[in-house]
Amino acid sequence: MMTGSTDMSPEQRVPEWGGDHLADPAGDDLDGDTLGVDPTELSDEDLIREMHSLHRTRLDTLRHAADSALANHLRRTAELETEYLARHPGREVDPSRLRDV
Repeated sequence: MMTGSTDMSPEQRVPEWGGDHLADPAGDDLDGDTLGVDPTELSDEDLIREMHSLHRTRLDTLRHAADSALANHLRRTAELETEYLARHPGREVDPSRLRDV
């Protein structure tokens, strides 16, 4: 049986998602390296590599990581994917991935 509200997103269920403690590394003994390189500074190859790494560890992080680690994972994934979409607004969509409307 599931516990918790099913009408909330993962971001809403993670208390740290607000990100205030992540935005100010000095407040939590985090150094800048912990939060990762600014996605705008990554080459396309590095951006893809970083996204692969996050997606490879996604399920394990979701199921077993501390709330703060999950919040950081969600934040970083959003940053990297947003940067990818900004660089590739006309990305190629595979027709086999489309559904009939």
